Amino acid sequence: MPRKTVNDDPLAPLTLAVGQEDLLLDRAVQQVVAAARAADADTDVRDLTSDQLQPGTLAELTSPSLFAERKVVVVRNAQDLSADSVKDVKAYLGAPVEEITLVLLHAGGAKGKGLLDAARKAGAREVACPKMTKPADRLAFVRSEFRALGRTATPEASQTLVDAIGSDLRELASAVTQLAADVEGTIDEAVVGRYYTGRAEASSFTVADRAVEGRTAEALEALRWSLSTGVAPVLITSALAQGVRAIGKLSSARGGRPADLARELGMPPWKIDRVRQQMRGWTPDGVATALRAVAAADAGVKGGGDDPEYALEKAVVAIAAAAQARQGR
Repeated sequence: MPRKTVNDDPLAPLTLAVGQEDLLLDRAVQQVVAAARAADADTDVRDLTSDQLQPGTLAELTSPSLFAERKVVVVRNAQDLSADSVKDVKAYLGAPVEEITLVLLHAGGAKGKGLLDAARKAGAREVACPKMTKPADRLAFVRSEFRALGRTATPEASQTLVDAIGSDLRELASAVTQLAADVEGTIDEAVVGRYYTGRAEASSFTVADRAVEGRTAEALEALRWSLSTGVAPVLITSALAQGVRAIGKLSSARGGRPADLARELGMPPWKIDRVRQQMRGWTPDGVATALRAVAAADAGVKGGGDDPEYALEKAVVAIAAAAQARQGR
């Protein structure tokens, strides 16, 4: 979820939303607009892209009005503003206008850093909107969405939802809202499975789970279904890598309770139990072979080969074969 500064008044003269996660950036804007309209239903909202904020535009938008109306001025992709427009914004920061809230959306990188630093120095209310690239971040997001709606979901349910939907935060948020509206009581894995079974079958993690379990035919079927529904090949190689690495980590870890291993390996306890079940049949050589297969597939889907789908099929077959080595299945 977005991290806010100590100054958490949405009607502060300046809000700085920093990051590249579109959903969180939009929510930062929506929060300011909602607060402004709660204070004044006739609030005027101007939502501009960086190329629309030409030199002089900000001065025009923030000039005193005969009606002294409240106004929200949103500037998106502020890191892309021209040098002259940046000068205008910096000048405005030194003398903000009462009843006007300026919202700057900035990617947060090196580009446009001068404006970013100036906004912070001016005491901006800051909302962090980082891109959620790690599965653990998306899992935390789903849990926070359920909490925000006053609902309880089991860890397995939240994980199943992330596995089924993927990396799109808007879709994850929409799914949480749908489940919260339709389901009474605690939301569990079975409920999520019923709602999103088609998506789960198409998920990259389903491909990985079937492969590391040695279920070659089911893994290939899930792979073909995933690709046919538009799942990016790079997401599938990532899921395969995570699945094999989890096997390797747990097989080399000391024995112990799931809670102790979870702390040691950085996995939730329920995942420890799942990976333990998937480990049967694996050998150290098998893990090494599978990791090489994943690396080859990763190179194949990122331009090192002519046929990404074939590269993935080869990897899935190799991983499933490695999973069967010890038991000779």
